[in-house]
Amino acid sequence: MEAITTPQSPVTVRVFVQRFSSTPRGARLARHLALHVLHDWGIPYRSDASETAELIVAELAANAATHGRVPGRDFELRLGHTPAEGNERGVLRIEVSDTRGERRPPQPRELVAPSPGSDGGYGLVLVDALADRWAVLDRVPPGKTVRVELDLPY
Repeated sequence: MEAITTPQSPVTVRVFVQRFSSTPRGARLARHLALHVLHDWGIPYRSDASETAELIVAELAANAATHGRVPGRDFELRLGHTPAEGNERGVLRIEVSDTRGERRPPQPRELVAPSPGSDGGYGLVLVDALADRWAVLDRVPPGKTVRVELDLPY
């Protein structure tokens, strides 16, 4: 008996990795460069997916430059895109890593909204609202990574 095979299109997983200075300027550059990379990957500038990713990268990069800053150490932005295949949706993964391990943000299930009128603490609440999945992971060498995943229709 001969097996019936269905031809499958090759899946190309795209990855972008860059380190940035742990400064407000580095955080802005990370956001701008992420938008450019996503556009090159077929996620059009100003599309819903692009704008969502922009907000998430901006928040995570600002947090890394502010709260995760260790003098002389950079933060890292990693983007990964797995396009849709068959019935499965595409996935955009955003990871921002810093070298400060002792100041960890809460996990999604531990997140508490700030009190009304508070000047800060809304960033991860925004990430939680926009992301399909997210987590805070330990990093080697010491530090942490905030990983966010967005499901894409393409």
